[in-house]
Formats: sequence, structure tokens, C-alpha cells
Amino acid sequence: MFQQSKSLCIASLHSGGVITNYFCSSACRHCLYRCSPKWPKEYMSPETTRKNLETVHRLGCHAVHIGGGEPLLRPEALGSVLEMARETGVAVEYVETNSSWFRSEAEACAILEKLRASGLRTLLVSISPFHNEHIPFWKVKGVLEACQRTGIVVFPWVSGFIPDLETLDDRQTHALEEYQQRFGAEYLQALPQRYWIAPGGRALETFGALAVKKPLEHFLSANVGGCAELAEVSHFHLDLHGNYVPGLCAGLAIQREDLGKPLPPEKYPLITRLYAEGLRALAAYAVEEYGFRASGSGYASKCDVCYAIRRCLVVERGITSKELQPRGHYLYG
Repeated sequence: MFQQSKSLCIASLHSGGVITNYFCSSACRHCLYRCSPKWPKEYMSPETTRKNLETVHRLGCHAVHIGGGEPLLRPEALGSVLEMARETGVAVEYVETNSSWFRSEAEACAILEKLRASGLRTLLVSISPFHNEHIPFWKVKGVLEACQRTGIVVFPWVSGFIPDLETLDDRQTHALEEYQQRFGAEYLQALPQRYWIAPGGRALETFGALAVKKPLEHFLSANVGGCAELAEVSHFHLDLHGNYVPGLCAGLAIQREDLGKPLPPEKYPLITRLYAEGLRALAAYAVEEYGFRASGSGYASKCDVCYAIRRCLVVERGITSKELQPRGHYLYG
């Protein structure tokens, strides 16, 4: 029987954001949240926005960023989120965009002017080979120009990739393999040194394919003790369903109303085991309760192990758990 040695309590929040939607025009190979066009076309409602922002404010965080998915696929809904932030006294540091919505400078300026009136001040514009697989660089350039014309501050993420992107036709999309052909076979492997990438989501497959796989027992023995990452509050997220993502562990969820108090193990058997005793406790629970079997081909990292267990429960065993949300994280790939 599991004896909880310590409790996880998200008592305060430092820095983070809200996820307005998971549907996206892209399916980037590094995406932590596995966003893509496959997701339902759902956007954060005004009620959920208010509750999320009030919770963030109550727990000590007075500024957030807004991300997705692609928030600007619904500019009017984004405007409502910005206005709600103003009403609740929560500043918006920036809004993230992949620029897929750009069609013309005039249309982009009109959209940005309206959003500026609602409170938009800074746009984080994604610039990377990952995004360029889905979005031609001319659209990104168009958004950068529209920001300059409308007085929106640009947060280029990451401007260091501009020289790479400029070597290819900006009217076309380009696969990562094209960059490898141009810059060398080690290009993909070197990307995490140039672009901060969380060890989750599609990055598990993208970079796991480059790693030497090791058996389950290696990671159980090498990671003794609880997963402290679950308590990290320096880059938190609350999503459109009112779920809090613990640490950067996408696919795990704590209900908003349970923030600020110790999590009960009977309601959160997976998260409490992970936090108190780590991978070994999670794996033992999955084996005993759901017949989880380790992959014979091994795993690339401890996060790869954790995701494999969780995906098994959702996809192979078909369980519905409030901890393993959103289900699309496991179902849409």
C-alpha cells in the first residue's frame, strides 16, 4: 500500500501563463502540449478566463503570458481574454503567435490595432525551423512588419534562427531534414542548445530518436525520490478547461480549485505518487492496477518513461482520469 511521505501543495505562483486553446495551425515536432489541427476548436471561455486569472492573482502572480495552440486563430476571443486580464488586475506580459494567421499587412495591422485597444502590448513571435515546417517565413516577416507599424513590441523567439531561415525560400515551408541537408547531419541534435526545449510532448519522440535507449530499471534506479519538478511554479500554465499543469509536465493536470491546498492522494493517485516517491512508485501503481508492461526497446529519459506509462493508461487501457488531462494530449499525437 502507498504511504504518502510528503504532500504536494501549490501554495503560491511565481510566473506563468494561460493556454487559450490547444488547436493550432501547426503540429511542431518540439511542441510540449502536442497542439495541432486535430484538436477540437475550443477556446477559453470568459468564465474560465476570469476564474483562471483570479486564481493566479490570489496565489500571488500578477502578470501572465498568453499562449496556445495559436491564440490568434480567434482574435476576437483573444481580445476578450486581454480585457478580462485588465479587469482582474493581471498584466499580460506577451501573447505568443506562430504567425500562421497572416494574410496581408493591412489585415494584420487591423487585427493588431483591435488587440492593442484590448490591452496587447507585446507579441512573442515564434521564429524557428520547427515552425518553418508548417509556416513559410514570409508570414513571420509580415507579422514583424505589422507590429512595427502598429506599435506592438516584438519578442522574437528566437532571432538567432533568422540567418538559417533566410537561406531557404521564404514563400515555402521547409522540413527539418532540409536544414540538416544544408547545415549538416548534427543540426537537429544541436537545436536544444540554441532553443529552449522542455523534455516533454513531441520533443520526446523528436529527440528521443537520437538518444541511446535504456531499460526501465535504469531510470527507476537513477531517479530515486520524488519528482520535485511537479512543484515548480516559475513557468506554470492554466488551460481553457481550468486545469493547472504541474511544472512543465504536460498531460498531467491539477484542477484549479485544488490549488492552494495539499492534494489528496485518493483524488490524485498518480501525481501524489510521482511527487512523493517518483517514477518507481508510479510504475508500480501502473503495473499493479492496470497491467502496464515496459517496452522491450527501452526509453530515452525519465520523462519518456513517465509519458509512456501515462499514455498506456489513457490509450491502451482506456481510463478516464482527471489527472491525465487533456485527453487529446495522448490521443492526437
